[in-house]
Amino acid sequence: MNEVRPQLDELLFSPVEGVSVESGEVTHTVVRVEARTTGRRAACPGCGCWSGRIHGSYLLFPRDLPAAGKFVVVSSRVRRFVCAEDSCPRKTFAEQVSGLTRRFGRRTERLRSTLVSVGLALAGRAGARMTDAFGSPVSRNTC
Repeated sequence: MNEVRPQLDELLFSPVEGVSVESGEVTHTVVRVEARTTGRRAACPGCGCWSGRIHGSYLLFPRDLPAAGKFVVVSSRVRRFVCAEDSCPRKTFAEQVSGLTRRFGRRTERLRSTLVSVGLALAGRAGARMTDAFGSPVSRNTC
């Protein structure tokens, strides 16, 4: 796996800075990729102050574009930081990896932008049928 890891890094996260692939697992229906952030600090979205003090963390499982007809799920540990600015109304905040995730997102940015393109081109039921065909089924309302 050590020789495959750099190739996974380049294939999945080449446009995304600050993310490293830890491991990968392939089953008959799902490809699971375990990734982690490499940054030591994050900027508070409320005040912009940088913080390196970690409050806690949680796991995030955003779906990515399918590969070889299999679902791709990225498992990443998201850290919560304590804001260093006392006057900031946000006491803690979660790090966001631009290009990979966004707040409350269940899909990677690549999958989201692909679904947006399908939705703009086809909309509704036709878009839902097309997303079914390329392996990322969503409802007509999502399109």
